[in-house]
Amino acid sequence: MAHDHDHHHHDHGHDHGHSHAPARFGRAFAVGTTLNAGFVIAEVIAGIAAHSMALIADAGHNLGDVLGLLMAWAAAALARRAPSARYSYGLGRGTILAALVNAVILLVSVGAIAVEAVRRLVAPEPVGTLIVMIVAAAGIVINGSTALLFASGRKGDLNIRAAFQHMAYDALVSLGVVIAGAAILLTGWERLDPLASLAIAGVIVAGTWGLLRESAGLAMDAVPRGITPEAVRDYVLALPEVEAVHDLHIWPMSTTETALTLHLVTPAGHPGDGFVARLAEALHDRFGIDHTTVQIELDAAVCNLACDHA
Repeated sequence: MAHDHDHHHHDHGHDHGHSHAPARFGRAFAVGTTLNAGFVIAEVIAGIAAHSMALIADAGHNLGDVLGLLMAWAAAALARRAPSARYSYGLGRGTILAALVNAVILLVSVGAIAVEAVRRLVAPEPVGTLIVMIVAAAGIVINGSTALLFASGRKGDLNIRAAFQHMAYDALVSLGVVIAGAAILLTGWERLDPLASLAIAGVIVAGTWGLLRESAGLAMDAVPRGITPEAVRDYVLALPEVEAVHDLHIWPMSTTETALTLHLVTPAGHPGDGFVARLAEALHDRFGIDHTTVQIELDAAVCNLACDHA
């Protein structure tokens, strides 16, 4: 849809004919949450019975993932609601906040894991190695299966990617626990258990840091990854109707939708509604920008936003 309003030699074109609403992963969230909540309970019980810090550490990580799945699920559901008078862009930004909070929760859990692991290194305790290996092996199956539920959406949605990433890393962490358990059986060295906990912490940090950085950037209205503002500007400037571009802004409305506003200087006159519609179509196809707003100006000198610092 495109429409224009003429006032004081400024025309505004607005197009939101394209929308990248988040894919429906309700069943995946339901299954994944149920499986992982049950697994957390099993890990805690087994970890206490086996005196295994590695299992309890992994349970803490999985609990964070359960909370993350619930937040991501709620955010994805809210993002599908229609805009309202108060929330004129809808509630899609909740997907960004869910990814950000998810990353923070995971990093906080890393601190608790590392502190307890260091304590166990100083004062090692006996570990029920067989129980550790059995529960961790179950974790490989549960976390790996949950990750596969989100595999198809991980490239297009940061919120879904966070869910996939954490489940996949959990499967790898569980594999590490199995390997540590086997090593303890062979060597009898109990300190391998807290060392495995520290390795788990390292995997969580490595897997979460990128998520934290990207979600924090989106929360601060950074240009979404994969879009280069200079490339957008150069493309628009190359259009024969356009003499200058200023006040270009690109920001995320959610983890799947991007908005753009810009002012175009066209001294030859308004290029017409068709031009605005074609521009919005091209920006969508080339750069994945869903919601484009264009202001047409015949003379940049009359616009107080034409200066570089605006």
